[in-house]
Amino acid sequence: MRKIILAAASVALAVGLSACSESTEDAAEATADNAMADAEANVDAAGDAVEGAVAGAESAADEAGDAVAAGAAGVEAEVQDESVSEAAVD
Repeated sequence: MRKIILAAASVALAVGLSACSESTEDAAEATADNAMADAEANVDAAGDAVEGAVAGAESAADEAGDAVAAGAAGVEAEVQDESVSEAAVD
């Protein structure tokens, strides 16, 4: 009788441990999936930020180039004693 009770307790313990193990594995898998989703979202956000910064830098560079061209035309106009529009055409 004692052996039967001991065997039944062992089986119940083994089943209980396997059930805990499965739920732990499921929880770990869900955590890993959530971490991957968070990482993807962060990479997307970083990519958007970089694209925005590049667009801003391009705009600033264009504006700086325009300012340099206008300044150069003004200097040329003053040196050659002509209007700025005439100097810009040269």
